[in-house]
Amino acid sequence: MNVLVVGGTGFIGSHLCRELVERGHEVTALSRSPGGDDLPAKVNNAMGNVTAYDSIKGAFEGMDAVFNLVALSPLFKPKGGNEMHDKVHRQGTENVVRAAENNDVGRYVHLSALGADPDGPTAYIRAKGRAEEIVTDSDLDYTVFRPSVVFGEGGEFLSFTKLLAPPYVSPLPGGGETRFQPLWVGDFAPMLADAAEQEEHAGRIYEVAGPEKLTLAEIAKLIHKSEGRSTTVVPVPMPLARIGLAVGGAIPGFPMGSDQYRSLQFDNTTDDNDVGAFGVDSDDLTTVRAYLYRQGT
Repeated sequence: MNVLVVGGTGFIGSHLCRELVERGHEVTALSRSPGGDDLPAKVNNAMGNVTAYDSIKGAFEGMDAVFNLVALSPLFKPKGGNEMHDKVHRQGTENVVRAAENNDVGRYVHLSALGADPDGPTAYIRAKGRAEEIVTDSDLDYTVFRPSVVFGEGGEFLSFTKLLAPPYVSPLPGGGETRFQPLWVGDFAPMLADAAEQEEHAGRIYEVAGPEKLTLAEIAKLIHKSEGRSTTVVPVPMPLARIGLAVGGAIPGFPMGSDQYRSLQFDNTTDDNDVGAFGVDSDDLTTVRAYLYRQGT
């Protein structure tokens, strides 16, 4: 197949491009900054910004499948403010879907997020929910993925955790009791590729996550232990954390704000892990611990 990966030079995109090339597909990575050492030499490059339709429409010509992986991180306050989530996720998806429809693309795979909801508690979750509505209302043969946090080489979740929870003494909002279900990118990329190749995934929305539900405090301790350090978690009362992040968010360059505080008030887990739809047993997925110690060898 001729496959276009929108956001192909990003964290998940670069891993997916390698997976697709290994499966024998002709792959083009579309991004604002084409190229990069993380992509196989066989990957073609195209330049475009999903918020500007005319800059991306030409890349869709002749494509059999399209992946839309463009996303701003929910972990950090975006440059330009929270309205950028709507601009990139909703408006960007609107442009990608339009280009795919205008070029009669056969399969469309969309990266959403666990908890996506047009009326959700954060700008990120709301924008992801509204983007999903655009996809499911389209004429495309779509598959939507709602993953929990994805980690691995090139990802930011583990480094974000280290930033939020420094070694030795880690002051964490609410004691770091927010739960996550981290999914290794090396397990996720094949599922994405399968969704484009296998017709039974058309018209489906999948919630996918890793094998363990871990609190932020547990993840922080795992990271520091794998690096030969320990840490003691010091709970920061949530009302105090809210004030601190709200004040910090008003400071130019401060990486977090009120939206990040709100995201720490609800778990990022699922009771309906759909990885089995891809012939995967959740018990066989890579744990954070296994990944960290493998990286350290």
